[in-house]
Amino acid sequence: MESLISLVNKIQRACTALGDHGEGSSLPTLWDSLPAIAVVGGQSSGKSSVLESVVGKDFLPRGAGIVTRRPLVLQLHRIDEGKEYAEFMHLPKKKFTDFAAVRQEISDETDRETGRSSKVISTVPIHLSIFSTNVVNLTLVDLPGLTKVAVDGQPDSIVQDIENMVRSFIEKPNCIILAISPANQDLATSDAIKISREVDPKGDRTFGVLTKIDLMDQGTNAVDILEGRGYKLRYPWVGVVNRSQADINKSVDMIAARRRERDYFNTTPEYRHLTDRMGSEYLGKMLSKHLEVVIKSRIPGLQALITKTISELETELSRLGKPVAADAGGKLYMIMEICRAFDQTFKEHLDGTRSGGEKINSVFDNQFPAAIKRLQFDKHLSMENVRKLITEADGYQPHLIAPEQGYRRLIESCLVSIRGPAEAAVDAVHSILKDLIHKSIGETSELKQYPTLRVEVSGAAVDSLDRMRDESRKATLLLVDMESGYLTVEFFRKLPQDSEKGGNPTHSIFDRYNDAYLRRIGSNVLSYVNMVCAGLRNSIPKSIVYCQVREAKRSLLDFFFTELGQKEMSKLAKLLDEDPAVQQRRTNIAQRLELYRSAQTDIEAVAWSK
Repeated sequence: MESLISLVNKIQRACTALGDHGEGSSLPTLWDSLPAIAVVGGQSSGKSSVLESVVGKDFLPRGAGIVTRRPLVLQLHRIDEGKEYAEFMHLPKKKFTDFAAVRQEISDETDRETGRSSKVISTVPIHLSIFSTNVVNLTLVDLPGLTKVAVDGQPDSIVQDIENMVRSFIEKPNCIILAISPANQDLATSDAIKISREVDPKGDRTFGVLTKIDLMDQGTNAVDILEGRGYKLRYPWVGVVNRSQADINKSVDMIAARRRERDYFNTTPEYRHLTDRMGSEYLGKMLSKHLEVVIKSRIPGLQALITKTISELETELSRLGKPVAADAGGKLYMIMEICRAFDQTFKEHLDGTRSGGEKINSVFDNQFPAAIKRLQFDKHLSMENVRKLITEADGYQPHLIAPEQGYRRLIESCLVSIRGPAEAAVDAVHSILKDLIHKSIGETSELKQYPTLRVEVSGAAVDSLDRMRDESRKATLLLVDMESGYLTVEFFRKLPQDSEKGGNPTHSIFDRYNDAYLRRIGSNVLSYVNMVCAGLRNSIPKSIVYCQVREAKRSLLDFFFTELGQKEMSKLAKLLDEDPAVQQRRTNIAQRLELYRSAQTDIEAVAWSK
């Protein structure tokens, strides 16, 4: 069971080392979840004397005004043998065997945090461990003494500041309150009882300690309070007899002081029946036992909280991304990895793992064929236009059998109109790819933390798409132009020959511009154009996919990578600029995660269930 208090001691020290002081912050706090005993009392309550009596050593700073200006986490470790010594967490390699030096170091460390000439207070605790054969395993948090009036050199807010600090500690449900009150003053005016009652009205987690019992007015005693009739708490009150100021000035040792305390309760008739639960020695043992019980009861819930918090912190740390590498090579590698993550996301959209790529197929299956279907070839092949082009193509020499030049001009005039739908298909796919670029940028979590890199990658990707679109437009229009440049003669050879019923097969030579003849030419041209359109409906998508989609998957950021390799360290660093608040948040989360993982390991190593 002794290891339970040591466990909490270890976690408390880790909390302070990693910045968890139990203050209100945006980070989860483990400090507030740890069972602790907070010592509360007014400046003249004898609080320091009680602590020194429990420890058995003079080690606390003394003086006028507010001496304790930072919480002192006092961790007592019982050792079986050896010389007693003290250690501060901020001086881990130094052992103090002179407790006057301990007192001075507490004052010096307080000044380092708050300023030597300042009278302000700080919530950052000082951790002091004392190893002795004369102590029980126990942890106490000594808080600044409550006061009612600010003295010279203290800020006007000091009274409220101290009260707020004390309340912030003792209002936590895991805090055990050790309320120190002087017996020679009216309990109704006790600062410790007043503030304890505010946060623990039923007294379920408050231990009352009466000091200065030996200084009460003659004819009065504290029996009613000690027996729970004056102010009832869940746990019995404990009375103590502190050393007098004269004893302190004479450096009366604690062994003699404890002996005199026992003698006082044994020889005073009013308290003789309470002797077995009076005195500072009993107080220390009772608090140690109670703290062990509380820690054991809290550990299962603490384990669940730690596991849950670790998961939450890991999720947020992952969302914030990795810290920036320090060297140029590390920065370059980091940028390349982020770009590859973006590129992979973009490819997943095209390949169907993510949505968006199906829109390209819709262009080929619906938009492009519909655009071709809407082309008004009938206007090109109207009777008047056919007659006009045939006549113009013949020139001064009429055609002999078939108006070949007229056919070519009619076909070319129809095929030229296909360029519009072809270009529109190129632009539609380009627009879809750009949308997928922006979507992939937004879905690449690593890019969110680096705004400059995000803009550069987005710009480089769009520039690549623009170049690919231009190449695709050239290749696609070339397919259309190729159809105009060379006709499939075999198509016309297979057309049925026109033969007038009962007439001369060469009748068209002499009457080549009659309506039936012109309609036949228009029909033949339309059939040929439809054949070409059917072919282009297959070949143009292939050209677009090859020049735009395939190239985007293959080399979207190649040009960016080439330029990236030539950048200097300063320019690489600029690409990885991020919000300083994000950097600080990542550092804070990493530290807090380290704390929780360490606590999880420590708790699992203790056989607390035994």
